[in-house]
Amino acid sequence: MKLLVTGGAGFIGSAFVRLVLKEHPRFRVVNLDKLTYAGNLENLAEVAESPKYRFVKGDIADGEAVEKLFAQEKPDAVVHFAAESHVDRSILSPEPVVRTNFHGTFCLLEAARRNGAGRFLHVSTDEVYGSLEEPREADENYPLNPSSPYSASKAGSDLLALSYHTTYKLPVTVTRASNNYGPFQFPEKLIPLMISNALENKPLPIYGDGRQVRDWLFVEDHCRALLAVLENGRSGQIYNIGGSLALPNREVVERILEATDKPATLMTTVTDRPGHDRRYALSSAKLQRETGWAPLVSFEEGLPLTVRWYRDNSDWVRRVKSGEYQQYYERNYANR
Repeated sequence: MKLLVTGGAGFIGSAFVRLVLKEHPRFRVVNLDKLTYAGNLENLAEVAESPKYRFVKGDIADGEAVEKLFAQEKPDAVVHFAAESHVDRSILSPEPVVRTNFHGTFCLLEAARRNGAGRFLHVSTDEVYGSLEEPREADENYPLNPSSPYSASKAGSDLLALSYHTTYKLPVTVTRASNNYGPFQFPEKLIPLMISNALENKPLPIYGDGRQVRDWLFVEDHCRALLAVLENGRSGQIYNIGGSLALPNREVVERILEATDKPATLMTTVTDRPGHDRRYALSSAKLQRETGWAPLVSFEEGLPLTVRWYRDNSDWVRRVKSGEYQQYYERNYANR
């Protein structure tokens, strides 16, 4: 099976590519990535020379280039990760999230429709459900209530993808996952930022009172769920993917300080961001019932593992924060 993976140099996408090539020898992967600030080919160094892997630098919002790639590769399935995924960045500058997340998805869907892709797996987020009061959990039929330009662009692209199943019978499936964490995550999201700052003895900034609640999912558990949906999920359906562990942000930071053996005095409060959702919560019962998937890595296991990875890979963190990793593409591919 040939997979076209978009955004495969990002955090979750690269974890998915590594897992597929390691555990599924019948798969071949074509990775389409624009290599923006969060796209890092160093994340894929271990598979770069594999005969079952091909990297293509390109923009999913470039319809002509996307069409050409589909016609050339004729993928059996598309796994669509590529997105502008940071809420704060979407608040500061909404245009890129609309262009990439909505128009880019449109370009992919059109190419998949015209070239007969066998399956289109659209990877989305629990943020499309908005903030939920306790004890509610969103199932796949819960109303959409996005609060930021990022989550609104993802909600729109979810609906667009599902419309292609209804209208054109394109075999589309949508997944919505909770907050991911693990090795190789760009240090702008909560857990990697707090870990890297703690290891450098820098302040750990928390928005507002820090009582915003998020469900945490180890990245490899997410990737295994995506494979389960790809192989056993039903077309036209939505599947939630959660880690079954909801924690306030402040408690997560406290656990990071404990794991890094740093003082609580490093934790500091900053002004909350606009439209900050108070609580995300979702049910993965449908996914577990239909595919048998369940998370394997608990937060008690995953957080120390993640801290250890960032401690052992300080050079990677330095290059990412400085932007030097973006030169990797030129060094590695200039003569190919």
